[in-house]
Amino acid sequence: MALAHTILALLLKRPGSGYDITKSFDEELSCYWKATQQQVYRELNKLTKQGWVNFETVPQAGKPDKKLYHITETGKQELTRWYTEPTEPTPIREDLLVKVLIGYKMPQPMLIEELKHRQKIHSELLAEYRAIEAKHMAGNQDVEMQFMYLTLKRGIAYETSWLTWCEEVIAMLPHLTEKPDKDLPSLP
Repeated sequence: MALAHTILALLLKRPGSGYDITKSFDEELSCYWKATQQQVYRELNKLTKQGWVNFETVPQAGKPDKKLYHITETGKQELTRWYTEPTEPTPIREDLLVKVLIGYKMPQPMLIEELKHRQKIHSELLAEYRAIEAKHMAGNQDVEMQFMYLTLKRGIAYETSWLTWCEEVIAMLPHLTEKPDKDLPSLP
C-alpha cells in the first residue's frame, strides 16, 4: 500500500491539515501503518500536484495559516481504482528472526535478553491497543468506529501472536544445545 492511498483514505473520511493527518497516523493507524510528519507533508505536496487533493487556506489568529486538505473527485477515482486491486502480504523484514536463525551459533543468554526486550515492547503495545478497545470500541454502534475496531483487532492479534511466539522460543531454548561459533569475535 502506498502512503498516498492511506492519506487519500483518511481524507475520504474527513478533510484535514497535515497535522491532523499525522495525528491520525499516530492515533488511528499506528498498529499497521506509520508515517512521519515529514513524509505526510511531502506526500501531500505530490497529491496536490497530481490533482488528487486540494486545499483551502484557513487563517489562524497568532499562527501561520493552516492548509485544510480535501480529496478531489480525481482522488476518489484513484482511491477506488486502488481499492479494487487485490492485496498481497507485506514482505517481512525482521531482524529478530535472523538472530533466532543463527541462535545456535551465538550465546543463548543474548538471545533470551533480546526476546525479553521484544516481549516488553509487544506487551506495551498490546496494553495500549486494549486500552483503546476498552475506551472507544466496546459497544460502540457508530459504523466508522466499528470498521476502525476491525483494524484494531488485527493489531491486537499481531501483538498477541508475537508474545506467544517469544514465550515459545524462550521455553524451547534451554532444551537446545548452545554451541557458540568459535570463529566469531568475542562478544561484549
